[in-house]
Amino acid sequence: MKDGGKVTEMEKTFENALQELEGIVKELESGNVDLDNAINKYTEAMKLAKFCSEKLSDATAKVNKILTEDNELKEFNAE
Repeated sequence: MKDGGKVTEMEKTFENALQELEGIVKELESGNVDLDNAINKYTEAMKLAKFCSEKLSDATAKVNKILTEDNELKEFNAE
């Protein structure tokens, strides 16, 4: 981690982003943030939420593929 505890873009993982997002939400929910700072934090929170959503979508796509007996990736349908 660099920049006073903030994770750089190259080091960011889903878990890091989620933890940072939860921290921002707690700060905003406390009501002890001035308007300009709240807007900046909200903007950062939206970027983190998008990052987490993309990571989850990627993970879901990977999980939905399984190896067949002949070692080919195949879409998994749980129907």
